Amino acid sequence: MFRFGFSYVGLIYLLMLFIPNIIWTKYKPKGYEQYAQKENKVLQIIEKIGEILVCCCVLIFSDFNIRLNSIWCIWLLISFMLMLLYEVYWIRYFRSEKNMSDFYRSVGGIPVAGATLPVCAFFILGVYGCNVFLIISTIILGIGHIGIHLCHYKKISEGVKKKSTLLSILKWIIHIILLILLGVAILIIGYRNFNYIDSYINTDNGVNEGIYVTLGGQEQYLLIQGKDTANPVIIWLHGGPSSPDTFVNYIFQKHLVEDYTIINWDQRGCGRTYFHNADEDTANKTASFEQAQTDLNDLVDYACNRFHTEKVFIVGHSYGTMLGSQYVLNHPDKVLAYIGVGQVVTIESDIYSYKDALEKAVAMSDDTSEMEAAYQKYMEDKSLISMMNLRNYTSKYHVAEKSVNTIWEGITSPYMGIDDARWFLKQSGNLEEYLVLNEQLFDYIMETDVRDYGLEYQVPVGFITGSDDWTTPCKYAEDYYHIISAPKKQFALVEGCGHSPQYDSPEEFCGVLRNMLDEHVK
Repeated sequence: MFRFGFSYVGLIYLLMLFIPNIIWTKYKPKGYEQYAQKENKVLQIIEKIGEILVCCCVLIFSDFNIRLNSIWCIWLLISFMLMLLYEVYWIRYFRSEKNMSDFYRSVGGIPVAGATLPVCAFFILGVYGCNVFLIISTIILGIGHIGIHLCHYKKISEGVKKKSTLLSILKWIIHIILLILLGVAILIIGYRNFNYIDSYINTDNGVNEGIYVTLGGQEQYLLIQGKDTANPVIIWLHGGPSSPDTFVNYIFQKHLVEDYTIINWDQRGCGRTYFHNADEDTANKTASFEQAQTDLNDLVDYACNRFHTEKVFIVGHSYGTMLGSQYVLNHPDKVLAYIGVGQVVTIESDIYSYKDALEKAVAMSDDTSEMEAAYQKYMEDKSLISMMNLRNYTSKYHVAEKSVNTIWEGITSPYMGIDDARWFLKQSGNLEEYLVLNEQLFDYIMETDVRDYGLEYQVPVGFITGSDDWTTPCKYAEDYYHIISAPKKQFALVEGCGHSPQYDSPEEFCGVLRNMLDEHVK
């Protein structure tokens, strides 16, 4: 996206465009010149401008080259199929009697195919590359080029009566559907381009890369961002477990990259890391909490070595706070400070959440029988499935004031790849199959109380929680805050936010986080 560099795909497209056109100059249809002399001058100018812009764009951006790990490859395939149809159009024309009606025959119901097919192909190529410059250039070309040839087609079609048939109506319906789909695609591309520009890092000492690094003997995915690699390093630990947020964290981290280098990590057994290692560890046998501690230690060492620092900040969210708390207690010599966002203490907090929801339901005179039955089942079988079922009933009484759905931000993320989408589909599919895939981690969180790790931190500690967080209730986080000891402790509520204040109120969250981190920067 907006990556300057030579595009071999663009060169191939231009060759597929120009070679048959050069041959065509020797085999123009009979009478073509008399039509050409009457072409609209304005459309001619627009066409020439579009031709120059398109030729430049497809060559100077490497966005259009093949990226097999991109979810957008389907667009490249569709675009290339249109270019192949364009070649079929020319083969048919060169084998015909080469008159005007042959020149303007449709292909697969596509009118003036010789003009329409390449314009559509380049437009969709722009969609594939998420490159708004090529999209705009192609629209300019299409107005001029297709406009001119539609005028010609209209002239040669005068006097020919066309019957309104069911087939023609069906074609119009298909065209309308395609236009709607293209409109949605353009909207998504527009937002992706905006988000890319908004999150763009272009400094001499900056870093903005997605890489695989060996941690605990397994290659795992990292997205590292920062405008100056000399800045302090934050390692962000996602929650879940197995709920990577790497591709959506730009929402809030764009407010931090000026002063921090941030490492996002798809932990073992999920997201891009899972698919990268699926052939060797399909059943996720190595994905355990103990192994995650080893992986995290390797990641800290990698960060310290690469960015020439002795210590890093550890910031965990939800399950990531369990991972972070244990690590910080065991390795204080490698940590500047620890921040827990939506700090997990014990899964028993769901009982507290249930009692609050029940009280609110009774006050509203709602039927509570199903909720109470779900609670009873949870008390008899404290499994993750029964807990999730209980939350289905309690969540309606715990809607955060500033709760935000991040699906749109994910779809329009400039960092989303095909493996991110594949993992999201796994999470959205069969719940039992998904839980089995990371069974060791889910069993761990159901059995563990963070207070058992120890209560004496040797580094500064901060907790940030949404005031409306009932997934990891702020009361439990605050109680935990009061019983631990640390060189310095801070606790902050982000008013109106739920379990993910970093998404619900990004700027406010980053302001609170900065206040906790900045004083520990040397």
